[in-house]
Amino acid sequence: MTRVGRYDNPYAVAEWHRDPPAGTRCEPLILETADRAIAHGWLYEPAGGARTAVMVMHPRANFSHHYVVPGLVEAGYAVLGVNSRWLNNDATLLHEVVLLDVAAGVAALRERYERVVFVGNSGGGSLLTFYLQQGLAPAGGRLTDTAAGDPFDLNRFDLPVADAMVYLAAHVGEGHYLLHAIDASVADEGDPLSCDAPLDLYDPANGFVEPPGDTRYDPAFLDRYRTGQRARVARVDGIARERVARRQQARQRWAADGGTVSDRRASIATEFLTVYRTDADPRYVDLSLDPSKRDYGSLWGGRPDWINYGAVGFGRVVSPEAWLSTWSGLSSRASIEHTGKDMTLPALVVSYSGDHGIFPSDTDLIVSSLGASAVDRVEVDADHYGFPADAGRDRAVAAIAGWIGALP
Repeated sequence: MTRVGRYDNPYAVAEWHRDPPAGTRCEPLILETADRAIAHGWLYEPAGGARTAVMVMHPRANFSHHYVVPGLVEAGYAVLGVNSRWLNNDATLLHEVVLLDVAAGVAALRERYERVVFVGNSGGGSLLTFYLQQGLAPAGGRLTDTAAGDPFDLNRFDLPVADAMVYLAAHVGEGHYLLHAIDASVADEGDPLSCDAPLDLYDPANGFVEPPGDTRYDPAFLDRYRTGQRARVARVDGIARERVARRQQARQRWAADGGTVSDRRASIATEFLTVYRTDADPRYVDLSLDPSKRDYGSLWGGRPDWINYGAVGFGRVVSPEAWLSTWSGLSSRASIEHTGKDMTLPALVVSYSGDHGIFPSDTDLIVSSLGASAVDRVEVDADHYGFPADAGRDRAVAAIAGWIGALP
């Protein structure tokens, strides 16, 4: 099998690789949300105008210069790249709240264009599906709290929906992703070096071989490891809920007569979680698992056994509320596996055959979870960020443009 190579810089991967066509008009938008926060948008429009607008967004990544922009503008579509209020910051990111940022973007487009199409790239797929689930819910049927149990009634807000949904190298959800990437061998959440050796993914005794050797894990070990991952997420969930409960109880005492200054401070203080070692999915190093054209390694690089112990990684320092809302594979509501059945709009799923973080089973789960009457599917030979650009990004964007053009 000819494997797809990888990008060389995991910090500069969503930006476009060529400029938009000559004459493209770019307008920065300040998007005030219904709760008076600010999201930011960059609206690109063809020189001749457009009737259809595409909106691309991620919970926290910078999509202002997303690589779909040049090709879609060239095809005659306006494109709005939205950056949420939590740009480059997942420490306090609440998926329930960021839906209002999505709504502000859609509302701005509805004022100008006849049709709006979502493009959910990577974590944007689960965010926008969650948004559509809530936006399409019957009156009074939306969520009324966050995953941590704090009041947040989405029935109070206008959530205008799109007309169609495109998934581009999308994963099932950030919590689902981390559930499969978190290191099951961490024995003590306060110790980054603690290790339950029988669950150590990167121990040769369990099947790991340093590259360029071939790692092969025994099915029995994998079963224990996956069970251990769920147990660890449940443990972190428990810690998060304990901290949330302390804050909520202090808030109740402060609101009642007799509350002290200490209660007031405790009702405000955030006890952040430090989640060590989150780059440990067996599929990163055992390429026989969930086989594809991907190369060795994770989204962060070619040595996940090293990266796993460093500062880089997903969900590493978060508030208890953000953990439960975003990164917990057991508590987050932003999972296409659960929200997809309510996403009934026309859908296109574009996957990359060499994706280092989203595997064939993930894409299959997305397709099978959607409630759309028909789901079109395209696979392109590229890594997670669409490289090499000519064979990957350009083909993916051309497929998206053609699909939008064929919508009734």
